[in-house]
Amino acid sequence: MKSRSSYWLLLPYLRPQTATISLALGCTIVFTVFWPILAWLAGRMANYIGQGDVQSIAQLAIATVVVFLLRGAVQYGQDTLMAKAALNIALKLRKEVYSHLQKLSLNYFQSAKTGDLTYRLTEDIDRIGEAVNKFFHQFVPCILQLIVVLGYMFYLNWQLTSATLIIAPVMAIIIGTFGEQLLRFSRRSQNRISNLSALLTEVFSGIRLVQAFAAEDYTLQRFTLEAEDNKQAKYLTEKVKALQFVVVGFLEATSVVFLFFLGAWQINQDNLTGSQFVSYVAAVALLIDPISLTTSNYNEFKQGQASVDRIFELLEIKPTIVESKDAIELPKITGKVEYKEVIFSYNPEQIVLNNINLLAYPGETIALVGMSGAGKSTLINLLSRFYDCNRGNIYLDGIDINQVTLKSLRQQIGIVPQETVLFSGTIAENIAFGKTEFELEEIENAAKIANAHQFITELSQGYYTYVGERGVNLSGGQRQRIAIARAILANPRILILDEATSALDSESEALVQEAMMRIMENRTVFVIAHRLGTVKNADKILVLEKGKIIESGTHQELLTLNSRYASFYSQQL
Repeated sequence: MKSRSSYWLLLPYLRPQTATISLALGCTIVFTVFWPILAWLAGRMANYIGQGDVQSIAQLAIATVVVFLLRGAVQYGQDTLMAKAALNIALKLRKEVYSHLQKLSLNYFQSAKTGDLTYRLTEDIDRIGEAVNKFFHQFVPCILQLIVVLGYMFYLNWQLTSATLIIAPVMAIIIGTFGEQLLRFSRRSQNRISNLSALLTEVFSGIRLVQAFAAEDYTLQRFTLEAEDNKQAKYLTEKVKALQFVVVGFLEATSVVFLFFLGAWQINQDNLTGSQFVSYVAAVALLIDPISLTTSNYNEFKQGQASVDRIFELLEIKPTIVESKDAIELPKITGKVEYKEVIFSYNPEQIVLNNINLLAYPGETIALVGMSGAGKSTLINLLSRFYDCNRGNIYLDGIDINQVTLKSLRQQIGIVPQETVLFSGTIAENIAFGKTEFELEEIENAAKIANAHQFITELSQGYYTYVGERGVNLSGGQRQRIAIARAILANPRILILDEATSALDSESEALVQEAMMRIMENRTVFVIAHRLGTVKNADKILVLEKGKIIESGTHQELLTLNSRYASFYSQQL
């Protein structure tokens, strides 16, 4: 992405705010007109003070107060309008990036850092909003102020103004040079803080493991290294900014000294009166703030440009799983699932699934067993189109899943994962996850089927009990039963149970198993299990090894076969 064009990428987000920005700029133009008026008033005031004209001084003082009041009212309009526009732009950009990230495929999130994504969605977008706000709220008014005040200075004495402006190109070159350095250091600094954010997310999400292994010193060392790198990157940025202000400040001071020398010469030549020179000096004083703010804003724009680059890097990432242009809504299915000659690999060097053929009729329970890495979870992930087959096809009721919309496909597939994910919110909200409207009675019915109703009603707030992040205040069995209730409420035609009881104690497992038997009724079910005792009643058991189905049959048939399944079963017994 070319750095010079980064801000142009924001134009689509600026257009809806055109009316608000135009009103703000209108206020800015009116606001700018007051500057030469104030300079003129300063000159007139100096003249009347020299004459001792108290009445005229009083009149000018009242006029000055009125000017400041009007200026304040216009500035209020400018500030509030630009703040509104900038916040709207940041909100639209944040929503679009978040929506885009949700559409990206699972393989992206397997390599992406959660902390980095969080930083981009929060700090980077806030910085972009601030840059937009400052561009219209400070930078544009400062440029207009410079133009108007310089015009007034030319009106007073063009020779003096022309001579003073000789130094302007030098300042512009210096500011531009420093700006490019700031952009480079800002990118480095923002990457460092993203890494720091990612590390914090990892450590706090795994704090139990950190404490269990007494690894606090180890994680502190990693944190310290990242924090030091971040400090160093920020320090380099601040050094560049500090040096820039010293150089620009020196040039400004040189200009003022030069101005007084030339002013004295112009007065001596009768080209300028004393009161005009006071007005001229007042106008020069009015240039100091806009020059300083312009320099400061330019620095912040360069830092904001790094944020623009980082945000649009995300928007340029394309999902690997996409719907076809003529994708249809998947009608309500009976639950017939068919894999035809499916081949899949995460990388060209290693095939994970090799020529899989599978047929599951509506209402059947299919169990998938085998060693870790045999391809069980991958086979199921293809059904929900978390990944696409390299070759072959998957059909639901004879319809190719590649020809239907992802939403309509996934709405008819329920998953109870091995590691239950709960979100901050109430138990009712977690069971009804994905639904904006729900009846408590429906949630209670689902919880009863999942053997969760009793423990939920015993909690302090029942179904409105707040669940902490990742459900840490609930036991593993309780979390799993909430996940089953969630799947029941969704009422899918196809149900996937991914080692749903592998991490539970015997009592919790019995409750979960009972709940699963209820939810499996009249549905096509795929069960991934290491505990073979949980799949004895499956209609068909498939044994996978190195991406191939090497055995297929009922529990009794496979025991009779006395091969891999029988070996697994005897080992567990």
